[in-house]
Amino acid sequence: MSNAAPPPSSGTDPLAGTPADAPDLEGAGTTNAVPATSSESSPSPAAERVKDSTRVAVPLNAPEAPPLPGAPETGGVRKWLLHRLQRRRDAEPSTISPATVREVHENVPAEGAARPPVIEFRNVTKIYDDGHLAIKDVTFHVDNIEEKGEFVTLLGPSGCGKSTILRLIAGLTPQYPATSGEVLVMGAPVQGPGADRGMVFQDYTAFDNRTVLDNVAFGLECQGVDRDERYERARETIGKVGLDAKRDQYKFPHQLSGGMRQRVAIAGTLILRPKIILMDEPFGALDPATRYRMQDLLVGLWRELEATIFFVTHSIEEAVYLGDRTLIFSPGPGRLIEQLEVPAPDRPAKVMQREPEFLDVVFAIKDMVEKLDSVPATP
Repeated sequence: MSNAAPPPSSGTDPLAGTPADAPDLEGAGTTNAVPATSSESSPSPAAERVKDSTRVAVPLNAPEAPPLPGAPETGGVRKWLLHRLQRRRDAEPSTISPATVREVHENVPAEGAARPPVIEFRNVTKIYDDGHLAIKDVTFHVDNIEEKGEFVTLLGPSGCGKSTILRLIAGLTPQYPATSGEVLVMGAPVQGPGADRGMVFQDYTAFDNRTVLDNVAFGLECQGVDRDERYERARETIGKVGLDAKRDQYKFPHQLSGGMRQRVAIAGTLILRPKIILMDEPFGALDPATRYRMQDLLVGLWRELEATIFFVTHSIEEAVYLGDRTLIFSPGPGRLIEQLEVPAPDRPAKVMQREPEFLDVVFAIKDMVEKLDSVPATP
């Protein structure tokens, strides 16, 4: 049975329901999700896709809450918005929607993937020297697919071991080595840091006494690359991350905004051309507008580099937008409880992250993560 409201009668506020002559959008998607109030409510596709979801989708033409004070008393605005939305969705269906999200239940190689995997965790457990159990029996792999690096995002409550996983891959102490289990990169056990893996942190990592050019070129300097070559490559990389090499190369970190400093940090990693890039909440301190731009930049760079990216974030929207696959962890000690495969984005972050189909996926995952947050940590 449809949840659609009948057309408003004469004198009814047009914003409280769909105008009689508005386009028929029943079944075309949803604008938001609200807590379920009855066992008779029909679950949304997103709620069926993701375990334990407690929300149901509301059709675009369902009755809404009373309009805010000052809302227009005559029709037109809602009708125009609905019509505009329908036209855009007919012309360009969203690649990320409940119907395109797939749960991964088996730890088997994808079709066409080469062996060994780029990264593989085999029953990995980490206990720190003080006895703290960070992660327990974590098993997953990232396929080695020719000319394609996978973008993996990590979600879960604070303290569930997401950063521990990144640092185990990077070979950084005190997280490295694992207490038990195996961490493999291209089939070989991690033996410590390596040039095949680059790390980008949330804090802006730059030498305050070095210019943008020298900060970006620092890794090549450590490798013994001559000055002219490393500066040429540094200027090229500065341009790739959206900075102006001529204008910005001789600036110092204190002269840059937060977004610009993070671009410098990313450039310093990209210039070494690592096979694996590990990013620990790199956009967490940025304002929303800058964060959207950095997400778009990162998607473009990832496609160009064909590198494997591991990306830790607390933003579900960011995880769904960026990730080919999202790994969801339980409260500490972290256990991998869900893997979701999501299609790659096909439009800017600011646009896609507002689309109803995208938000269906976000709300369902958010329900899961909120439930995890409320569960006490277990040893």
